[in-house]
Amino acid sequence: MPIRHLFATPFYQDNLGDDAFVDELDHSCRALAEDDVAGRRWSKAKGYRGYTSYASLADLPQRDPAFADLVRRLNRHVATFADACAFDLGGRKLKLDSLWVNVLKPGGTHSGHIHPHSVVSGTVYVTVPPGSGALKLEDPRLPMMMAAPPRREDADESHAAFVYAEPQPGSVFLWESWLRHEVVANAARAERVSISFNYRW
Repeated sequence: MPIRHLFATPFYQDNLGDDAFVDELDHSCRALAEDDVAGRRWSKAKGYRGYTSYASLADLPQRDPAFADLVRRLNRHVATFADACAFDLGGRKLKLDSLWVNVLKPGGTHSGHIHPHSVVSGTVYVTVPPGSGALKLEDPRLPMMMAAPPRREDADESHAAFVYAEPQPGSVFLWESWLRHEVVANAARAERVSISFNYRW
């Protein structure tokens, strides 16, 4: 068929492959949520249903060896993804810019957004109760499809306006930071724990 598929949007999905380490991260995240009064206060003020260290702590790898170990592992995943994206980094590597914990209570969500001032963003899923929701990814061309008809229900994900990536404990998701995404509502009866991050050049 004389059709070429152009301008692909890469999305990286792997797993840490270490259940004991994922359990260690869960313990560290929950301890942080309990101890970080400023983070809990900020989360409440911003209407975040649960806890995030996003605006309160910028030194997690220095605070806890589990987060330092996670960064070492993430560096390898991000390097693999950068290579798959054909980034010409001029002999340099992408570097961690920020890393934060999210403890999302039942009913919690995070509306569609991007991550400005970074190159690669991602999330590691630590605790994922059944029904706690997927990561919703938006086709970046969507704002320009002013008169386009909807896609058929049997269309594959390369034609979908939205793709839902379902995480498991230990899942590592990476995407280019300009890709608009959304955390759908946690419909589980328990908290979902994740760690999000940005890398810059």
